[in-house]
Amino acid sequence: MNISVNATVAQSEHANFVGQPVLRREDARMLTGRGRFTDDIQLPGMTYAAVVRSSYGHARIRSIDASRATTMAGVVGVLTEADLAGKVGDIRPNWVVGNSIVPPHRPLASGRVRYLGEPVAFVVANTRAQAVDAVEAIDVDYEPLPVVVDQEAALQPGAPQLHDNVPGNLIGVFTLGGGDYAAAAASADRLVKVRLVNQRLIPNPMEPRAVCAYYDELEERLTIYMPSQVPHMSKRWLAETLGWPEHRLHLIAPDIGGGFGCKMHFYPEEILCAYAARHFGRPVRWTETRSESYQATTHGRAHVEYVEAAVKNDGQVLGIKLRSVANLGAYLSNMGTGIPTINTASYATGTYHIPSLDAEVRLVTTNTTPVDAYRGAGRPEGAYIIERTMDAVANALGIDPLELRRRNLIRADQFPYIPYGHPVFVWDSGDYHRCLDAAAEQIGYAKWRSQQSELRAQGRHVGVAITCYMELVGMGMSPMLKEHGFDRGGWESAQLRVHSDGNVTLFSGSMSQGHGHATSYAQIVGDVLQLPMDHIDVVQGDTDRVPAGHGTFNSRSMPVGGSAAFTAANKILAKATQIAAAMLQVKADAVTYKTGNFWITGRPEQRVSFAQVARMAYVASNLPTGMQAGLDEIVCYEPQEMPASYGMHAAVVEVDKDTGEVKILDYVGIDDVGNLINPLLCEGQMHGGLAQGIGQALYEGAEYDDTGQLVTGSLLDYTFPKSDQIPRVRVGFQVTPAPNNPLGVKGIGEAGCVAAPPVIVSAVCDALSSFGITHIDMPLTPPKVWRAIRDAQRVR
Repeated sequence: MNISVNATVAQSEHANFVGQPVLRREDARMLTGRGRFTDDIQLPGMTYAAVVRSSYGHARIRSIDASRATTMAGVVGVLTEADLAGKVGDIRPNWVVGNSIVPPHRPLASGRVRYLGEPVAFVVANTRAQAVDAVEAIDVDYEPLPVVVDQEAALQPGAPQLHDNVPGNLIGVFTLGGGDYAAAAASADRLVKVRLVNQRLIPNPMEPRAVCAYYDELEERLTIYMPSQVPHMSKRWLAETLGWPEHRLHLIAPDIGGGFGCKMHFYPEEILCAYAARHFGRPVRWTETRSESYQATTHGRAHVEYVEAAVKNDGQVLGIKLRSVANLGAYLSNMGTGIPTINTASYATGTYHIPSLDAEVRLVTTNTTPVDAYRGAGRPEGAYIIERTMDAVANALGIDPLELRRRNLIRADQFPYIPYGHPVFVWDSGDYHRCLDAAAEQIGYAKWRSQQSELRAQGRHVGVAITCYMELVGMGMSPMLKEHGFDRGGWESAQLRVHSDGNVTLFSGSMSQGHGHATSYAQIVGDVLQLPMDHIDVVQGDTDRVPAGHGTFNSRSMPVGGSAAFTAANKILAKATQIAAAMLQVKADAVTYKTGNFWITGRPEQRVSFAQVARMAYVASNLPTGMQAGLDEIVCYEPQEMPASYGMHAAVVEVDKDTGEVKILDYVGIDDVGNLINPLLCEGQMHGGLAQGIGQALYEGAEYDDTGQLVTGSLLDYTFPKSDQIPRVRVGFQVTPAPNNPLGVKGIGEAGCVAAPPVIVSAVCDALSSFGITHIDMPLTPPKVWRAIRDAQRVR
């Protein structure tokens, strides 16, 4: 099951590239410091921006006095809400579920601030230091107001009210279900209940957010550089908010130092830089500091769940009842309402044949940073809900957790599987039992179970766990998205242009943030066109060069963007074959093509090369009747279903009862992500996702105090795992080709982040089961684990 990462395929010679562990073509440039990020952009007359941010979690703005700042050396100007009113629109979310209320959200605070770090004023100066100094000179008179940071407290009578149009701080209530949970509960032998917390997380991409804007007065054209995961969407949002013609706005996403979801949203600073560049007639650049990132870039997760499982004594789970309270922060970010609802509640039954679901999610606004998509975007929460519930059921019934899962897993012959009668979602394919057995075998589950008592007698508290996950990836099906309030299409574009010398450029609407698209997309195109990879360039992130697109999120790059590239390449090949047939004076079905050459079938000596065909496409002196010149195809690939990735992950941990420290002794992940385009990149994606998932399980957690101050506001207080805290994980792949796209791929970018939290928490709780501990909320930090052990010992 293990995938070797040592074997590589040379990029300059043709092979069957798909399925091969080709080394990333991007790495040499990046590792030698030749990457080009937004903060590297230098333009003539550049100015620099800094943001005045609220120092309060909730306060009324009595006045803003910028008079001292505007007279300081180098200051170009200061913008406040008074300068933007009537000229710039509100920031609006693009996924509004059901009847959710959308509170007004201005780029600069209007009359009131509602979270620590909310932008209040925008300073532009000749140097970054001058802009920062000017921020300090702006006097903002605040009247502090009562604060609420906890979503459950925000729903209580008498809680501080954030928005006039959101009574009781309740943005909306989402319900989802299928089957008959009431009947399941009535026929159950027992009801098992758990309370779970998916704590607030802060994304930490290596590159913070940044914007560089330039307005060309001669062309009346605005150019924006920014690390956007969704360049064409960012362009659209800017055009709509600024009231600017979209065709006069050019957005370029250069190299991106990580995104993880937080760089696919619409932020005030993007609007402010764009507006200021035109208003002041100078290029404007703003780069976020790390402390600003913690306050003002969207956070993730922040749910509290109450789960009830209706079960029989033999372990059969008849139904799940979910009551969730989601903290959306002070305003609705782009996808804020969709993450804890459709993206979480839909997965509350996971990989199991559970006939009924009764889910309700309350969406709440609080005096905290807005919450939105973070790697996995709801699916980690969904997996955590069902997997921790399955452990609670196993504990209540006295059944081994692995055996309980085996009894309830969806069988291979049940696919395609519609969970609890869901109106839209389908789990398309898989073999869950085989995957579970492979994980159990590789981790040595039976051996660890047999050794636990002996190890405990030696004072060693070792736990072993295997948990499951699944997620629908490749967000698509535009009509379905629209029906569920998602104001974007689900298709992805690929334009494939063959130049007259036979070299090829792919213009893709997807957007890499370290994914390796320049390699994997070239593998796809190279396979179809039978060309060396160094003949194929991949262009992304430029809205002038790439005709259209929706970007990268929801592990959609391969199933949607890759399928678009594959389809375009096949169209190119079909046209090229017709041209070659005309050149060879035979019918197209009499032509064979391989490794860059067309020949008459059975007569390989009569041949023309791909480069010769490309030249003919543009010379156009011998084209089939009615064929237009050129060799260029555009595809907007619209998925018909979302493929279902899944996996079974196993972990062995040891807990030091005297310190509460958790050490991961072994970790195995067996995942089915369909066909593998590049196993090396797949393994790298798993490692990165697992690191983030382990971070949530053991280390990370954003915390506010009662005044709305972010007490984990820097890397001194917010902890994520260092390299020596991530074990050498063993990753393997089981392949069930996805039946709903031409590549048979599913998606892997979020898998590790979905899988790791429940298995680590389950393993730790298994290690502590001799103390009577069945659950500890994440993150399982040493102090928290130590206190849980001490509290359990006192009770006993």
